[in-house]
Amino acid sequence: MSPHVFLVAGEESGDRLGASLIAALKRHAPGVRFSGIGGSHMAGEGVPSLFPLGDLAIIGVGAILSGLPKILRRIREAADAVIAAKPDVLVIIDSPEFTHRVARRVRAIAPHIPIVDYVCPSVWAWRPGRARAMRHYVDHVLALLPFEPAAMQRLGGPPCTFVGHPLSEKVADLRPSADEARRRLSDPPILLVLPGSRASEIRRMADVFGGAVALVAARTGPIEVIVPAIPRLADAVRAATASWRVPVRVVTLAVEKDAAFRTARAALSKSGTSTLELAVAGVPMVAAYKVSLLEEMIGRAFIRVKSFILANLVLDENVVPEFLQHFCTAEALAGALVPLLTDTPDRQRQIAAFARLDAIMAIGTAVPSDRAAVAILDCVPGLNQLRGEAVAPPPPRA
Repeated sequence: MSPHVFLVAGEESGDRLGASLIAALKRHAPGVRFSGIGGSHMAGEGVPSLFPLGDLAIIGVGAILSGLPKILRRIREAADAVIAAKPDVLVIIDSPEFTHRVARRVRAIAPHIPIVDYVCPSVWAWRPGRARAMRHYVDHVLALLPFEPAAMQRLGGPPCTFVGHPLSEKVADLRPSADEARRRLSDPPILLVLPGSRASEIRRMADVFGGAVALVAARTGPIEVIVPAIPRLADAVRAATASWRVPVRVVTLAVEKDAAFRTARAALSKSGTSTLELAVAGVPMVAAYKVSLLEEMIGRAFIRVKSFILANLVLDENVVPEFLQHFCTAEALAGALVPLLTDTPDRQRQIAAFARLDAIMAIGTAVPSDRAAVAILDCVPGLNQLRGEAVAPPPPRA
């Protein structure tokens, strides 16, 4: 009988990962059956969600506390659905505050179901004790970042395999053609601004980012500002940027965002995955972030990393300047951005560092979703016929 895979994603980035994984599993195991919790991307692969993904789209301590009753109900519903479905394997995708609670409940009631965690939690940054605790309810971890398997082993966590970051699958979409490379260096320069993918982040970062952009324009002359937004937050982004003193073009389509990455000369971004995406695209950047006072206090007490910027962590070098909390001011951001718009040592240092990413992240050596699919199928009892077999390549991008 064909394997049954149950996937649980907790937010949009996990939904996208889940969709790519579903497509890869179909290539490796034709006839595989799916159930799950996700969003529009997974639904597009034929896996409708038990409940709307937006129910879980929260960030910050305050938001978590206010939404706790609904979250707890969704955890119970998700775990009960997994147990009732009796899948051959459960794949939890990122969002550990939600997915790990689902996994623990499933393991307690149905311990025979293998559980794979797709996206290693940031145990290397904070709450390292989670790694050892995960051994009780996770059988295998699939890591997106190359340093994570060693960190998981050092901290006593479950077996962990580096499968690669999904950005590896869209390098061609992010890197410029010859004409686009010329546009990167022509005037007016395109400045890409990424204030966040959550409503709370946009509200928190919009004013300081707008002030920084205005100062940059005052010091360098005309600039073209592009702000990507996910469709459901497009109106919020337009409202947040309406008062900026520099005209802004908000783009919502994936092709528009990718084109902006290929032509931008520099970027201002909130910390997060977007910094790694910019680095893969070869776009020099300044990164910043602000959180509430309570979150800052928690972070100072528990987070132990030399940088909050994902690109810096992967490169093992603090090449991207970062401005956090009270250091995140319009003046500071503009002062770091201006040198990136001309051929300065600051700009060249970032470009040279980003050129090392292909080797570090194994870009071009294999498709991460295919690696993840094989690892997951290996966790299905009695199913090993696919290891080492050739599979159909991913479909070409439109």
